[in-house]
Amino acid sequence: MDMTTFWPLLQKKVDTMIERIGSKSPHVDKEGVYDDFRLDWWTSGFWPGILWIMYDMTKDEKYSRHAWEWDSKIEACFLQENNFHHDVGFQFLPTAVAKYRMTGDKDGRRRGLQAANFLAGRFNLAGRFLRAWNQEKHGWAIIDSSMNLSLLLWAAEEIADSRFKQAAMAHADTVLEYFIRNDGSVRHIVSFDPDTGAFLESLGGQGYSPTSAWSRGQAWAFHGMANVYRYTREQRYLDAAKRVAHYFMAQTAVDPIPLWDFRTGDADLQLKDTSAASCAASGLIEIADLVPGEEAHLYRNQALRIMEALTERYAVLDHSRESILREGTGNKPAEQNVNVGLIYGDYFYVETAAKLMNWKNRIF
Repeated sequence: MDMTTFWPLLQKKVDTMIERIGSKSPHVDKEGVYDDFRLDWWTSGFWPGILWIMYDMTKDEKYSRHAWEWDSKIEACFLQENNFHHDVGFQFLPTAVAKYRMTGDKDGRRRGLQAANFLAGRFNLAGRFLRAWNQEKHGWAIIDSSMNLSLLLWAAEEIADSRFKQAAMAHADTVLEYFIRNDGSVRHIVSFDPDTGAFLESLGGQGYSPTSAWSRGQAWAFHGMANVYRYTREQRYLDAAKRVAHYFMAQTAVDPIPLWDFRTGDADLQLKDTSAASCAASGLIEIADLVPGEEAHLYRNQALRIMEALTERYAVLDHSRESILREGTGNKPAEQNVNVGLIYGDYFYVETAAKLMNWKNRIF
């Protein structure tokens, strides 16, 4: 894959997206046009995250200008009834924290720290986990939170307050104990007694069943654990990231684009998830940057293989639709957002491309 030829095409696509998306907060593209979803939704940070990556890669102020107000708009939701939860990292790392890191903006720093405080407040001491979602789900934790731990770890370094790091590592250790199976497959949801912290059960969530292997959950897990290792240098997190990545790579030996779940029996054996693929590609490059040189090629080559397949078979780089990647699967069990464009799939596709162009800054 010739990145020097590919990158200008991707940049032109993002320029087109700026024109067409405008002020929308995109989540799903069902028929070539992104929706405009509420700002407290977990995906609201990914579009501005694409813009901040483009700014960091090009230093073209067009991108920072279009990205600038997003952290302020999302923060405003804190002042009204909202549904913020464990995914504030997905919302404030690609907006407020990215803005601060790339421009020094003090309001970005303040908003990032505010979000980290909110996330730390969801920590269940008895069970050593970050509570997932809201409403009645008091004892639930989910694998997606692995990717949000970077917000706590960034805050710990930014203000030299180890409480944030302690909470992040405690949750990560719970992931190692209860989410990642011995074979490297991963549970989506684990339910604990919120008062005692005792394990109750695992739940299928967006996967096929409690014992299945939802492919995007696999990607969240090994990308997230690699991130935790990058901050902490605790070997157990890198070992876990590698084990989950090896399971993912084994399941995609024939086709690098994963099924939406690797364990569905005879059901839905043709249904892919390009968002799982792009997140996995980014996570594989992360692992490649963290392991010794003789190992790195294994992970980087697989990331390249995924990106080549995505680009050849699923990417739309012309004006015919607003999203980049087709055939994302949001929530198959609920029959929600199946065979669509997903903004987080697009984000990780752009992030992976930037990493392949030697982009060294990190948002997660």
